[in-house]
Amino acid sequence: MKINILQGAFLPVPPIQGGAIESAWFALGKEFFKQGHEVTHISRLGEGLVKSEVIQGVTHLRVRGARAVKNPYLLKLLELPYVLRARKVMPPADILVTHAFWAPLFFPDQEFGRQYVHVGRYPKGQLRLYKKAARFQVPTHFIAKVCCKEVPKFSAKIKVLPYPLTWKTSDKPRFENREKIILYAGRVHPEKGVRELAEAWKMVPKEIADGWTLRVIGPWKEEQGGGGKNFRDQLEDLLVAGQNKAEIREPVFNRNELKKEMEKASLFIYPSIAEKGETFGLAVLEAMSCGCVPVVSDLPCFSDFINFGVEGFCLERLPGDNFSETIVETLIETLKMSDFKMQQLATASWKRAKQFEIEKVSVRYLEDFASMI
Repeated sequence: MKINILQGAFLPVPPIQGGAIESAWFALGKEFFKQGHEVTHISRLGEGLVKSEVIQGVTHLRVRGARAVKNPYLLKLLELPYVLRARKVMPPADILVTHAFWAPLFFPDQEFGRQYVHVGRYPKGQLRLYKKAARFQVPTHFIAKVCCKEVPKFSAKIKVLPYPLTWKTSDKPRFENREKIILYAGRVHPEKGVRELAEAWKMVPKEIADGWTLRVIGPWKEEQGGGGKNFRDQLEDLLVAGQNKAEIREPVFNRNELKKEMEKASLFIYPSIAEKGETFGLAVLEAMSCGCVPVVSDLPCFSDFINFGVEGFCLERLPGDNFSETIVETLIETLKMSDFKMQQLATASWKRAKQFEIEKVSVRYLEDFASMI
């Protein structure tokens, strides 16, 4: 098959500035080529990148994009010129994978490939406009339900296929060899619950938190999806003001370096409160593949790959509750757990993550592509 992949206008590929969607499709494109398919990957032209090159068999074409902004309406407008530029350089194909907002509207339904719309963000009414789409691919069953409610007449076009792991799983974890690190790796933004996490860590009794470090890593600049410098500074003030050891570090965009950070940590915490922002949680799955025990909020997307109590812990939010206090209670319970129980959870988490290895997941995508041609 000939497969086109069109990314959005704001992050480059390879994912040198992060981005779960960019990371996933960069990895999938290379795997599709390994399986014998012809792949063209179109993305934003970024600093240090060239307009055209071949990476592990995949042809990469890049066109001028834009810097991300907070205003969602302006964000959409900024992407339109990028999509039109991409159309000019795109070759004919059998399948066109895209998550760019305007592409399903401005691209023909056949010339560049059957439109395979990747719904990587919580849909906000746009799906009903995509009448030329042959498939709406969603990463979790929760997002599938949201899409079915939004476009019930297109329900037969909706398909659940998860993100793959973008690296090979680590060796079987040995919990006793891990550092006492509670790691958060993701966008440093209010919707990720990191302020509540910082407040909670201050309230964990010192005798329980003794020896442990809360480490926050991630992009904070607005153009990278973060909450901006003021939010980062406020978060750092909260972290250093407490009695328990905590630190905030600059983002790690190098995939190998990020994996090393996850392989050091014992726990991976992801207290996202973005009810209409999270569609999967790839960072959590990646941490599980490194042997971290996940502690996540109760957003429904996480239930596709975590059985709570078996492979990780849930920060259950109840109406009227203080979420920081919920995090405190869960952390106390978790940190008091025996090494034996932690090892059980880490092993179960690691085994579950192996089900999402790219060799396994990519086959499911290719089978779906073939069914549409």
